[in-house]
Amino acid sequence: MSDFALAPPAAARASPPRLKALQLGLLWLVGASGAIVFIEPSPYEIAIVLALGVLAVTGGLRLAPALIVPIGLLVGIELGYSIGAVGLMDDPIILNWILTSWYMAVTAVFFAMVCLQDTRERAEAIAHGYLVGGLIAALAGIVGYFNLLPGGQDLLTYVGRARGTFKDPNVLGAFLIFPAIYSLQRAIEGSFWTMMRNGIAFGIISLAVFLAFSRAAWGMLAGASLLTVALMFITAPTQQRRLRIVVLAALALIVLAATIAVLLSFDQIDALFKERASLSQPYDSGRFGRFGRHLLGAKMALDYPTGIGPLQFRRFFPEDTHNSFLNAFMSGGWISGTLYPTLVFVTAAYGLRNVFVRTPWQRITIVVVTAMVVTLLESFIIDTDHWRHYFMLVGLTWSLAIASTRFRRSRSDPAVSAG
Repeated sequence: MSDFALAPPAAARASPPRLKALQLGLLWLVGASGAIVFIEPSPYEIAIVLALGVLAVTGGLRLAPALIVPIGLLVGIELGYSIGAVGLMDDPIILNWILTSWYMAVTAVFFAMVCLQDTRERAEAIAHGYLVGGLIAALAGIVGYFNLLPGGQDLLTYVGRARGTFKDPNVLGAFLIFPAIYSLQRAIEGSFWTMMRNGIAFGIISLAVFLAFSRAAWGMLAGASLLTVALMFITAPTQQRRLRIVVLAALALIVLAATIAVLLSFDQIDALFKERASLSQPYDSGRFGRFGRHLLGAKMALDYPTGIGPLQFRRFFPEDTHNSFLNAFMSGGWISGTLYPTLVFVTAAYGLRNVFVRTPWQRITIVVVTAMVVTLLESFIIDTDHWRHYFMLVGLTWSLAIASTRFRRSRSDPAVSAG
């Protein structure tokens, strides 16, 4: 079976150079606009609709047989959510939650299709835009935290933590992981000036992650940086490149540690850091704490085959699930509860398998898959169900992995098109 476009080939032949530039520009805009989400509808929604419409009409989207797996799983998950909400649809908040879930699934499919042609250019366009968006969000958080803009502290921080252009410091921190490791990778592997530019970008984004005071984001940044560097080292083509990776990664670690040490010399930052860095938080412990709710909710899930419905967990417990896997069971019953982990773990496995394929887009594949994996792990302690960038990463993982599989086959069998 082969891929096929969603629009007549004639549309794609209208003006190839300008058409390609338009497509790449819209994908860059999608990546960048993901940083502005404290208003609804956000610029990201507008950018997605524009990009999806233009690429669909101009033949810029393709389907591949392998996409039946994520599409089928996403549809099954959303059907489970819809079934669980049947008796609750008269509540506009529940209806909005269901519609948002379906919308997130659509965006994941869009990203899964978008890099099946012009793979490297499109993936880099999205990543470049995401990096710019990450810098905007990071700078907004830093400006707000240090009160560098009149009135900015109230808008750009939350209870003494940087949130930038997001509603929640935790989501800001999670959003910044991709641009952080993308800039780190480019700094390590680029020329001198590329290293300097991206080193500064990595420093700015890392500072914003630190000032968000999100324990999960700190762990994600550390884990993602380590995994990215490890994959870069393993896939490096020469010993000289491996030595460069080790030296520059060590240098980045030293500079980052020194910066944190300087920041902790400020009493306000040091006090909040000690409070947030503690492994024992009041809302984590106890029978109805975060992890206590996880255990009680897991037992409860066995008694509700169709779930209790979206946003209903808080009716039984003091807070929400703060666990996307548990939330899938609670909101969509056994259908969503089974299919959701299947989707994310199959996606991670497929992506990790293909990061080792030597393709022109291998570097960006490493960053996408790494960011997707650490976000998956964060889903055990926070609700990531409606995170726009997470569904982007899930879709891109499939798109790049499928393109890499086709590339590998084309090298072993010239009769197979690499697309």
